[in-house]
Amino acid sequence: MVGKKSSPQVTHIPLQTPLFRGERRLRIALVGLPGGGKSTLFQAVSSTAINTGKMAGSQRDYGESLVQIGLDEASVMDLPSLHSLHNIKQHEQPTLQYLLWGDQLPLVSAHDTDIPPAPYAPPDVIIQVVDATALDRHLELTLELSMLGRPLIIALNMMDQVNSKGLHISSRALSLKLGVPVIPTVALMGHGIAELFQTATTAVRQQACPLLQPASAHICDQLQELSQYLNRPEIHDAFHVPHSFLLMQIAAGDAYFMDEMKQHFPALLPELTQYRNTVEQTMPRGLREELHADRHYRAARLFESVTRLGAPHEGGGWRYWLDELFLHPQWGLLGSLVVFAMVLIVVFEVSAWLDSISAALLIESLTHWQPQTTEGVIGRAVVDGLIGLIGIVVPYMLPLVLLLVALEETGIMHRIAFVMDRGFHRIGLHGGVAVPFLLGLGCNVPAISSVARVSSGRERVIASILITFVPCSARSAVVLALAGKYLGGFGVFAIFMLTILVISILGSLLTRHSTERGPGQVQEIPAYALPRWHSLLHETWERTRDILTIVTPLLIAGSVLLALLSHIGADAFINTLFTPITVWWLGLPVVLGVPILFGILRKELSLLMIYQALGTFDVGQHLDWVQLTTFLLFLTFYIPCVSTFAVMLKTIGRKQALFSIFISVTVALLVSGVVRLLLEGVRLFNS
Repeated sequence: MVGKKSSPQVTHIPLQTPLFRGERRLRIALVGLPGGGKSTLFQAVSSTAINTGKMAGSQRDYGESLVQIGLDEASVMDLPSLHSLHNIKQHEQPTLQYLLWGDQLPLVSAHDTDIPPAPYAPPDVIIQVVDATALDRHLELTLELSMLGRPLIIALNMMDQVNSKGLHISSRALSLKLGVPVIPTVALMGHGIAELFQTATTAVRQQACPLLQPASAHICDQLQELSQYLNRPEIHDAFHVPHSFLLMQIAAGDAYFMDEMKQHFPALLPELTQYRNTVEQTMPRGLREELHADRHYRAARLFESVTRLGAPHEGGGWRYWLDELFLHPQWGLLGSLVVFAMVLIVVFEVSAWLDSISAALLIESLTHWQPQTTEGVIGRAVVDGLIGLIGIVVPYMLPLVLLLVALEETGIMHRIAFVMDRGFHRIGLHGGVAVPFLLGLGCNVPAISSVARVSSGRERVIASILITFVPCSARSAVVLALAGKYLGGFGVFAIFMLTILVISILGSLLTRHSTERGPGQVQEIPAYALPRWHSLLHETWERTRDILTIVTPLLIAGSVLLALLSHIGADAFINTLFTPITVWWLGLPVVLGVPILFGILRKELSLLMIYQALGTFDVGQHLDWVQLTTFLLFLTFYIPCVSTFAVMLKTIGRKQALFSIFISVTVALLVSGVVRLLLEGVRLFNS
């Protein structure tokens, strides 16, 4: 009996609808007391194009930025800080008006001004950023925000400091009591931000408004008659706010609401005042003070019910200290540089050993084979191509790609990307392109494709151009193979540091006069995890398998072509054409013209062609340290390989791709030539 072949299982990921994009994008308001981390959260997700302005009627600034949340888009508003919604100060009034009405002024405000507090529609969801170390004080504002009738999310921020103080807060218990999602976050380190904004989109789709948090029973009972008196259609239509909020504002004698009642409903004001006075007579103190004391009491009780004391650093350990290193605002960049330095050191040490047991042995075994016939020359070129492939891939490329994949699997790469976000903002790019830039260390092709997914417009073009200057594994392999062998570890480090400097300067120049920007990105900080060997090897293969399908034929074909050009003497003509560049400007041997020309095919091919052109695998016999440095810098910044250029044609168009080539040739000539002159001066000074 022949069994049926089982079909592979396909995982379907449901699409959340409706999608919030374009004109239907979300409007998210960030609110909170001063010092809660609201602006830090905003900076962590915002783009470089932040729209700023002052709230109408005050001198307080707001910020607005378009942010990408998965497939959704949101307009995130960083509003001025609020202390309370009741009896607020004059300069805080526009913030409350925006939360209530946005740019859609109600009837009662029609006489005030034609200018709304901010030129944006009212928020679809409110995120209150709370300092978890002072939760009781912030919960008073939470009780007030819950009365606005809009979806509310609590960002329980600074949870790292809470743990260090030995305070444990049950976010689940707090969520159940308030009827709103409560997400623990550490905005400064990126923890919980992705979950926070995903929860915000879900809350809007479900229209999940918070549970009503009424005043204590004795106050509610006394306010029943006042509530019934205010429950009139004409009042609701005029104010356009939830009834419970209107009741609290009138009961507290809020200056703005009472003034609007006086102007629009003067006939109701005497009786309304009488109801308030009657209620006040039943209270041990004034109604405004009683309402404030009641909110304070309910917030304190709520705080006590969801917190407990514990040991300091509860739930911390090595993960906590690693995050302190990688995600710290000041030390994070240093930690990232240390990681990359360790990667280079490991690759450098491992590569030297792998090279000695692979390509070096093959090279030594073929030193006496010097064919003279055309067939022999072709055969030797094929063998040299394969040896060059082994000498590049096995010692240098595979260890580098393997380590980069391991960094992604452990979660370290995502933390480096989050820290680098601040640096990318300084050159006019959002942090969402940090991960593609790091992917570029493996290969520029998937990095540029990734940029196309996370950015658009001018920002996509600039990021794609800059990625071509990121030393991919092929260029890194050439640098490690030559600089590692002849210039030492310091030479390798200096070349990579100069690359970072050039990218920073070039990025600043390209973005200086550009006003078009893509949206900010909500970056996820995954938990630390040990790499799984199956996944590690599979991903390494996925990133290097093009070596068999693309690089190997190019290497062998290039090796054969160069050998034949040399065999018939045609390489001399090409080298002569490149003399102004190779000899006059770069100070290199004339025979390196052909390797420079064919470097546009694959950077690995340049290394093989250097061996072919010089007639030896020992490059140090023909190039001194200045020439090696100059050539490696030129090769690092020179035109990207054909496959990179092809993907740029697809993602940014022919005009911008050709502009990228112009930029790369200009930078390569300028940087390598200037460095050569400086090094020649140093050598002359020391001699």
